[in-house]
Amino acid sequence: MKTCVFCAIAAGEAPAVIIREWPDALAVRPRSGGVHPEHVFVLPRVHVEDAGTDPEVTAAVMRRAAELMAEHPAANLITSKGEAATQSVFHLHVHIVPREEEDGLPLPWTPQHTARVTAAQSGENR
Repeated sequence: MKTCVFCAIAAGEAPAVIIREWPDALAVRPRSGGVHPEHVFVLPRVHVEDAGTDPEVTAAVMRRAAELMAEHPAANLITSKGEAATQSVFHLHVHIVPREEEDGLPLPWTPQHTARVTAAQSGENR
């Protein structure tokens, strides 16, 4: 297995901005800064490839993510399984993305995304 950056973060061997720690998980700020100033992801301290690999670990991560989500009036909870679903780091992690009305961050299956794509295509056809 290749070196897992999230395992290295959990072991304290790689740098990360840790927002919260629990015995079974960590909440970390994305290295890129994320899509919102309070965007974090929650990852288990043990290596689990994705949310479908170990239901018990996934449940623990979701419980920790729920604790953080309770601090926001609106937020998305996002995880992916597999490359086709946009998973790029193969260590279970759950993104918590705080949201606000009119924040301009559409999800790909929402009316906001459809409107943005339609507007972009209209501009391309000129």
